[in-house]
Amino acid sequence: MFWNLTAAAAALLGFLGGLHLLRTGLAHTAGQRLERLIHHLVRTPTRGILTGTAFSALLQSSAAVTAIAVGLVASGRMTFADAIGIVLGANVGSTVTPQLLTLNLLAVAVPCLVLGALGLTFASSRWRNPCIALFGFAAMVISLETLDTALTPVAQTGALQAWLRDAAESELWAAWAGCLASAILQSSTATTIITMTLAAQHAIPLTGAIATVLGANVGSCVTSVLAAIGQSRPAQRVALSHVLLNAVGVCAVLPLVHPFAAWMAAWADEPAQQVANAHTVFNVVCTLAAWPLARPYARFVEHLLPDRANAGT
Repeated sequence: MFWNLTAAAAALLGFLGGLHLLRTGLAHTAGQRLERLIHHLVRTPTRGILTGTAFSALLQSSAAVTAIAVGLVASGRMTFADAIGIVLGANVGSTVTPQLLTLNLLAVAVPCLVLGALGLTFASSRWRNPCIALFGFAAMVISLETLDTALTPVAQTGALQAWLRDAAESELWAAWAGCLASAILQSSTATTIITMTLAAQHAIPLTGAIATVLGANVGSCVTSVLAAIGQSRPAQRVALSHVLLNAVGVCAVLPLVHPFAAWMAAWADEPAQQVANAHTVFNVVCTLAAWPLARPYARFVEHLLPDRANAGT
């Protein structure tokens, strides 16, 4: 048992490290062109949603894309109303990695790991960042496979199963746990994938897993909130709009988590796939629901957080 827990902890660290390398490599590959592209592409809520989705999928981080939007608004290069579309789309793009990792990618991961390592050793500086991303992706896949193997005997322990099931019986507590984990890890993607692994081992029920993933969406807002501290009012509105959008969505879906879980169970057989699908459906539905209301929503947030000169009037 001790060695299984040690292997699981090492695999978890490897997964988080791989995720960090993937994001770092992709972000540095895009470089400053990323902000310029976002600035030029966003002109309407629809284009903002598509741009936010694409770049969140590329960077594997809705929080990073939202933080970029905060920075662009703070510098005056983007209006708050235009940034709303980025916020909506970023949540959808964050669902790509969990869906990819439900596939059996181990056969691809090993060659990617070797190619990434060789590239880091011998390739020119031009290819260094793509190789970092490739190595990070491979490390994520291999670490998740190791984590799944290490947790198999641990998850079958009667006492642990009872404790996890009791903890996940309350969907509200599970959502709070997901929110806290996502805030600490600075990644709803990491929290979602760890939850998928636990669900695959039947360590937690599907309703508890989905509630955890819902909460993780709120916890991911911490990055944009931190990025907005000390910034202009429009930049702070971007962070507030991100928090409100995710929090309202979670509050709307959490009371319906049991029928939602039943729908996901009817849609796929594997628990990990069910959790990934729940994550995708939640974010897509929330974005589609808010899409026609993007402009009124922007005015509502402006009313909640007026300009400092008008705050007391």
